[in-house]
Amino acid sequence: MTRKPSLAVVGATGAVGTVMLDILSTRPDVWGEIRLIASARSAGKKLTCRGEELTVVALTPESFDGIDVAMFDVPDEISSHWAPIAASRGAVVVDNSGAFRMDVDVPLIVPEVNPQEVRNRPRGIISNPNCTTLSMIVAMGALHHEFELTELVVSSYQAASGAGQAGIDALRSQIAAVAGTDAGTNAGDIHNKVSDLAPFPAPLALNVIPWAGSLKADGYSSEELKVRNESRKILGLPNLKVAATCVRVPVITTHSLTVHAVFAKEPSRKAAQDILQNAAGVKLVDDPENHKFPTPADVVGTDPTWVGRVRKSIDNPMALDLFVCGDNLRKGAALNTAQIAELLAVEFTK
Repeated sequence: MTRKPSLAVVGATGAVGTVMLDILSTRPDVWGEIRLIASARSAGKKLTCRGEELTVVALTPESFDGIDVAMFDVPDEISSHWAPIAASRGAVVVDNSGAFRMDVDVPLIVPEVNPQEVRNRPRGIISNPNCTTLSMIVAMGALHHEFELTELVVSSYQAASGAGQAGIDALRSQIAAVAGTDAGTNAGDIHNKVSDLAPFPAPLALNVIPWAGSLKADGYSSEELKVRNESRKILGLPNLKVAATCVRVPVITTHSLTVHAVFAKEPSRKAAQDILQNAAGVKLVDDPENHKFPTPADVVGTDPTWVGRVRKSIDNPMALDLFVCGDNLRKGAALNTAQIAELLAVEFTK
């Protein structure tokens, strides 16, 4: 009888880790032992996965002994230290942080787009893209395969949960503080009602913030550069032109993006819709005549990238305009990590 590979979930008690346990309970049963790992203060906690109560163990080098695949959902600095340790103990690491995404020796994988890269892992580490990139790249990969993408102009509308549990808590607190306030209230009045902005630089309730991430060169944010650099790496297009503006919106979960995509081959609206309709990991909802298109409220808690408002660009026959939504805690984080791990599981069962 073939042995099922063992899996570790590092950061099992976090926001994405919790989603991961739910996903593992609903995905194909390809794993033998599942080991839950977290900080020492979380050790001993009981969590349920696949209907079984599991005890969280502390993060130590020995916690990776006997593990075939380790999925990491922890901050960058923890991944930077512990992922190489896990790899040195024999585990293949699938890391959800930003620590290794642009490392030339670490593949950046989206199973619907570049699954073949899973074998190219000289450091024993595979990286999971940023949730903003993942919210669009499955759809763009399908269109690129047919029409050859040359340029992207992207605006993101990012949910509060992209800033972690602190972002969720802040938005909920701010909504409660401004409840009943006139939507036309000026910024000063909102500031008076919202005493604690963190982790955002401005009130998010009744507002949008044209900023996500940390400051980088020339006024760009880290989130904007991630969209550019990660799209290039995933699609294998190092010279792809990408312009991105990232905006935080008062939504709990699900990132949305408007995309202006330019191609080498002229697309038609109908051909693009047919491709998206049949693409793995994509759900097309595109009936504007009847006001049917995806919104975050439709998408939250689901796995696919939802696409709508597909249009042939009026001013450029080589371009398409579209709107995409993806649950940033599922496909944007936990699900894509689990899918990569499942590609690896096949190797261990051969």
